[in-house]
Amino acid sequence: MHVLVTGGAGFIGSNFVHHLAEHTDARVTVLDKLTYAASRASLDGLPPGRVALVVGDVADAETVDPLVAAADVVVHFAAESHNDNSLHDPSPFVHTNLVGTYTLLEAVRQHGTRLHHVSTDEVYGDLELDDPARFTESTPYDPSSPYSSTKAGSDLLVRAWVRSFAVAATISNCSNNYGPWQHIEKFIPRQITNLIDGRRPRLYGEGRNVRDWIHTSDHSAAVWTIVQHGRPGETYLVGADGERSNREVVEAILRIMGRSEDDYDLVADRPGHDLRYAIDSTKLRTELGWSPSFTDFEEGLAATLQWYRDHEAWWRPHKDAVEAAYARSGQ
Repeated sequence: MHVLVTGGAGFIGSNFVHHLAEHTDARVTVLDKLTYAASRASLDGLPPGRVALVVGDVADAETVDPLVAAADVVVHFAAESHNDNSLHDPSPFVHTNLVGTYTLLEAVRQHGTRLHHVSTDEVYGDLELDDPARFTESTPYDPSSPYSSTKAGSDLLVRAWVRSFAVAATISNCSNNYGPWQHIEKFIPRQITNLIDGRRPRLYGEGRNVRDWIHTSDHSAAVWTIVQHGRPGETYLVGADGERSNREVVEAILRIMGRSEDDYDLVADRPGHDLRYAIDSTKLRTELGWSPSFTDFEEGLAATLQWYRDHEAWWRPHKDAVEAAYARSGQ
């Protein structure tokens, strides 16, 4: 099988490519624009005879069309995904998340290629902290940021192309990922690398906001399960029952590193900060038989922390610039 992976040099996409290389005999073409959040180094160690990188924009039809024509299946990870950046400048999010998805949909429609579209639980908005409910496939969309609204729009484009043009596509909405190769601007790797550098972790607001965490290797396995066995036109929610407040996550990192659990600072909350995300992945588990391997969040967190210790050369060149950008915004 020949798999085209858009955004395959970014965090979640590169982990998926590593998953394919390790667990399948598929040939993989990665299409990635290599923005600041992606890296050729994220694909290091992969067999060159099976994995090829094409540097290009998913919104460029002349680049996308021949790649889709040559593929058996397209797995679409490419996205602008940092909420804070979307508040500063929404335009790249509109370009990549909406125009890019449209361009890809037109190519798979033209060539009859199977598509899996990877999305986020943030399209559903947020839940109250004391609400026992969790997101399901029937939860109404209620995005609250330029990032989540453009991802919601991309989901709706996929659904429209399925219904209007019979495109063979599936969608997955996943909870927050953590693990190797994640850019250090993101929450968990920022806290880990701050502590490695002797800096205190920093929490928005009071740190009470809750995210539903999943190790990226479990997300990769879920996506491949959907590609193989998912029903075209269906949406599957991916989660590992990993609800933790941001404060609990930071305290766990401090604990693993042998530091006092209150050794962190609070900073001003960001605008429109969603309170809680929580995924009900019953459909994926019962219909397709997927289940997560990392059921102990702290075990996965410890493995992630060790990865950042072992791969300092990968993240070190970007650390000062990331912290300078956060400092300018008071965070």
